[in-house]
Amino acid sequence: MAKKFGLDINRYNIAQSVEARIKKQLLLKQIDCVLDVGANNGGYGSFLRSAGYNKKIVSFEPLSFTHAQLIETSKSDPLWEIAPRMALGDIESKLIINVAGNSTSSSLLSMLPSHIESAPYSKYVAKENVDVHRLDGLDIQTIKTANRIYLKIDTQGYEMPVLLGAKGLLDKVIGIQLEMSIIPLYEGQVLFKELLAWLDEAGFEMWSIIPGFMNPETGRMLQFDGIFYKKNS
Repeated sequence: MAKKFGLDINRYNIAQSVEARIKKQLLLKQIDCVLDVGANNGGYGSFLRSAGYNKKIVSFEPLSFTHAQLIETSKSDPLWEIAPRMALGDIESKLIINVAGNSTSSSLLSMLPSHIESAPYSKYVAKENVDVHRLDGLDIQTIKTANRIYLKIDTQGYEMPVLLGAKGLLDKVIGIQLEMSIIPLYEGQVLFKELLAWLDEAGFEMWSIIPGFMNPETGRMLQFDGIFYKKNS
């Protein structure tokens, strides 16, 4: 009956629920601060609270209108901090960010036809100027006092620059969740194999995969979230 209405009902356990898995892992790894890079309007932070995570969150969002929404979403949560509007990367600079029609596909990189063909509603509709900073160079007290950080990156092809700009923090980063593309969707992006190799070299091992963006016509997966934890952490 549920399938007739487009619903698929699963049990809430670590085998079938992404929320249950992340909740279990954050507790197990004693994470005391989540850095939410590419927070959009606060969906991931709200997801963490729904999962039962009750420690500190610091969210980063480069688009002006979604940054305002993010502030509104988090305003009643004293442990959820919103950084000033910025993008994160490996070089301190000023860049232009492309604003997507769905906002979530916005990127500092040019979008390729492979992305537009799979999601026409995501094509770019505007541009904004944005300051770009290194994560390890920010003067944010919450980050400085954190001991066991979980770094979530959702930056639409700009994952590697964010990782490179966080190298000075990696001694405190216990877990990393980042969006990984199987095929090129943005011009110049680093694909999942190279990201896997970089994370392995940095001392992280894969714990989980969350299916993501798919081509609705073919069912081919184009992106997924990889969850990694520091070896022997």
